[in-house]
Amino acid sequence: MTTASGSRDGEVTSPPGFTNDYDDFAEPWFTLPPGSMAPELAYQIVHDEAMLDGNARLNLATFVGTWMDEHANRLYAQTFDKNMIDKDEYPKTAEIETRCWRILGDLWHAPDPERTIGTSTIGSSEAAMLAGLALMRRWRARRRAAGQPTDRPNLIMSAAVQVCWEKFCNYWDVEARLVPVSLAHPTLDGHDLEGYVDENTIGVVAIMGVTYTGAYEPVEAIAAALDRIQADTGLDVPIHVDGASGAMVAPFIQPDISWDFRVDRVVSINTSGHKYGLVYPGLGWVVWRTEEHLPEDMVFSVSYLGGDMPTLALNFSRPGAQVLLQYYLFLRLGFEGYRAVHSHTRDVALYVSGEIGRMGPFELVSDGSDIPVFAWRLKEGHTDNWTLYHLSDRLRARGWQVPAYPMPEDLQDVTVQRIVVRRGRRSAARDFLEDFRACVEYLDSLDGPIPVERTGSAFHH
Repeated sequence: MTTASGSRDGEVTSPPGFTNDYDDFAEPWFTLPPGSMAPELAYQIVHDEAMLDGNARLNLATFVGTWMDEHANRLYAQTFDKNMIDKDEYPKTAEIETRCWRILGDLWHAPDPERTIGTSTIGSSEAAMLAGLALMRRWRARRRAAGQPTDRPNLIMSAAVQVCWEKFCNYWDVEARLVPVSLAHPTLDGHDLEGYVDENTIGVVAIMGVTYTGAYEPVEAIAAALDRIQADTGLDVPIHVDGASGAMVAPFIQPDISWDFRVDRVVSINTSGHKYGLVYPGLGWVVWRTEEHLPEDMVFSVSYLGGDMPTLALNFSRPGAQVLLQYYLFLRLGFEGYRAVHSHTRDVALYVSGEIGRMGPFELVSDGSDIPVFAWRLKEGHTDNWTLYHLSDRLRARGWQVPAYPMPEDLQDVTVQRIVVRRGRRSAARDFLEDFRACVEYLDSLDGPIPVERTGSAFHH
């Protein structure tokens, strides 16, 4: 006997258009399945797992780009199989890579763009590693030529530096000399730099867009301090600019700031194509002022089609599609297009920071006038019932990811919250502010402190 749905007595069947295979797929999750499965089933499992991730467009914590237009998406789908390291098989992609870093060298005012040298990387972390290695090897070469020891190199940077620089120092046995930040000196600005520089200093890292606050470090002021040190001691210390974010913002909306190769001490610059270069992850770039600023033993020549192509990287195989996407955007947007995009994004950042700054509980630490990134702190004495960690959790419950964290060493007692605006839209900003105000209103309505067990972030912090 069958039921009206077509099943036999005692059997449970799925409605039409569904299958039991997905429901029946069980552990183990951490060993390879013993057999194969239909591609549709494998796709659905992975697709449904990924649905539990956050909404990238509501992630106000990340600097990484999450949107490109349909033409870029089509180009990506057509080129994701290209291997950047294989310049023999993909000579045109290799040529386009060279065009891109030459474009960047020109954008960053290299004295002679034809004598610059650069490369694409997986991201700014790899670019920073290569720039740091170049600083270290040039320092060692000078020391060896003078018959001096080379066993104690150090690199000077702000305590607010991105973690990739601490990794560089750790991995290559370089002493990281971290200059503390303070309320008087919230960035590395050349103050007291003479107390950190010595004959073993391989260079100073200046940040165009500090991760914690989005503020630019004044490269000219740092260079002026190093000029004074050289006049007093004879030590000639170069600067590397970590422009992971700002190197793709400042040329377009703050063209009068001298931070790039216009500053004579700047020997190399890195940036992230996948941040304000507006490309999907992962893509970074590093460019040296001239070929002599990159040690020859870091460069490998690959011959193809009768020519030589210099290549340098820590990774070997890596995607070539992002390089093509960067070139697409250089063509698509041009200088005026990038200026328009970043100007609008900064306007949105200033709008949102202004609205938050006018709210009673908060005090702005930065306002987004450098890169479109800003941070705020809770005013002292406003409340003992909640913290910025609680506000972060309330916002996350509404889908928004807005991190709260302590400032670096010597300011670690100051907790801030930060927003990164990417391709900002005022309508989305208004939606965010509506939710933000509602969360603050709820927290301010509480009669007593929130127990830490009610919120994961507050418990962990």
